[in-house]
Amino acid sequence: MKKVNKILIVILFIILESGFLNAQNKKIEKPFFFIQMTDPQFGMFENNKGFAKETALFEKAIVEINRLKPDFVVITGDLVNNWKDASQIAEFKRLTAMINSKIPVYYTPGNHDVGNDPTKQSQDAYITNFKYDKFSFKHKGSLFIGFNSSLIKANLPEPEKKQYQWLKKKLGKSKKAVHVVLFCHYPFFIKSFEEAETYSNISIEKRKKYFELFKKNNVKVVFSGHLHNNAIAKYNSVKMVTTSAVGKPLGNAPSGFRIVKVYNDNIESDYYGLDDVPEKIIFNNCYPVKK
Repeated sequence: MKKVNKILIVILFIILESGFLNAQNKKIEKPFFFIQMTDPQFGMFENNKGFAKETALFEKAIVEINRLKPDFVVITGDLVNNWKDASQIAEFKRLTAMINSKIPVYYTPGNHDVGNDPTKQSQDAYITNFKYDKFSFKHKGSLFIGFNSSLIKANLPEPEKKQYQWLKKKLGKSKKAVHVVLFCHYPFFIKSFEEAETYSNISIEKRKKYFELFKKNNVKVVFSGHLHNNAIAKYNSVKMVTTSAVGKPLGNAPSGFRIVKVYNDNIESDYYGLDDVPEKIIFNNCYPVKK
C-alpha cells in the first residue's frame, strides 16, 4: 500500500510540475517588433507638381523594412498629399507593393487622404483605393486596431458614431489580450491632455470620450502621425505617441520611421531617421532577431 501511495504521489507531482511549467511558458512570449510609418504624403515637397523626393524616401524606407523583416507594418495616414490625384495614389500603391509579401501592411487614412472635412465622395474614393478605413487583428496574444481619426476630428456625427460603436465592440473583445495597441492619423493630444485644440490635435471633448473608452479597455498606447515631428505624452495609463514623417519633415526629426518592440510586460519604441536605422533589432535580453 505504501509503495502504491508513493507512486501516486510521484505521478501527482509530475502532473503538477508539468502544469506549472506550461502555465509559465504561456506567460513567457518571445518579443517581436513591428514598424510604424506615417505621412509619406506623395506630392507634398513640390505642392502636387511631382513626387520624386517622396519616392526616393519611401524606396529607402522599403529597403530597410525588407531587410529588418518586422512582423508587420502600419502606415498611419496621409499616404498622398491630394486624395483626388490618381498619380499620387498609383505611386504610393506601386511602392508599397515592393514590401516583402510576407510582411503584412495596414493603413489608416489621414486628412489628406479623405479631406479635412471628409465627404461621402472622399470616403468612398478612399475605400475604393485602399479597401478599408479601419482594421482589427490579433497577433501573438495582443490586439491591434486602426481607425479613421478624420471622422473624429471633423466631428461628423453619423460616421463617427458608427465607428465609435465598432471600436467599442472590438475593444470589448480585448479582455484576454496581452496588450491593446491603437493606430490613427491625428494625435488626440501632443504634449498635454489639457492642451487647447489646434489643427494638429483633436478636441478636448473627444479626447475625454475616447480616452475613457481606452482606459476602460486597458489600451496601452495610441500611435499617430500628422505632426511631421515626434512627440510622446501620457494620460492616466495610456501613452500617446506621435511619429514623424517618412516623407517631408516639419520639425527636428529627419525622414524616418518608428520601430516598436513588444514584450510580454511592456512596449518600447524608438524613431530612426532613414540614415540611422539599426543593423539588427536587439531586445532587452540582447537576443538579436534572426529570420
